[in-house]
Amino acid sequence: MSKLDDRLAELGVEIPDVVKPVAAYIPAVVTGNLVYTSGQLPMASGTLIATGKVGAGVSAETARDLARVCALNALAAAKSAIGSLDRVTRVVKVVGFVASDPSFTGQPGVINGASDLLKQIFDEAGVHARSAVGVAVLPLDSPVEVELILEFA
Repeated sequence: MSKLDDRLAELGVEIPDVVKPVAAYIPAVVTGNLVYTSGQLPMASGTLIATGKVGAGVSAETARDLARVCALNALAAAKSAIGSLDRVTRVVKVVGFVASDPSFTGQPGVINGASDLLKQIFDEAGVHARSAVGVAVLPLDSPVEVELILEFA
């Protein structure tokens, strides 16, 4: 068992299988020592966990949990591209999209679901630059979408 596997077990976290793309793209691309993931939705076992707008039907707390699922799916995509998450040396950037009711302004708190998980998993190497953007609609009416840029050795 690797150090990262030990950390994941300690946190009670499992990296899921790679989510099958819903359109014409691949889950992750490697260039140089960076892996870029495609935007990941909160899918589990091939099914979108929730739909709707945050602030109107989906609570900020639920959306925060969904952002965490998106981050796990992004890690699965990265793992499929580089072979092992033990190779990750830094989480460079997180980009999070939140399908928001026009009155909802808590996008940063929602995307903290992804950011906090990455910090827990990778410690200081999990601290990253980030964007948290409110949007009118996301694919399949998903409440959140997250993509990652990771550095690896």
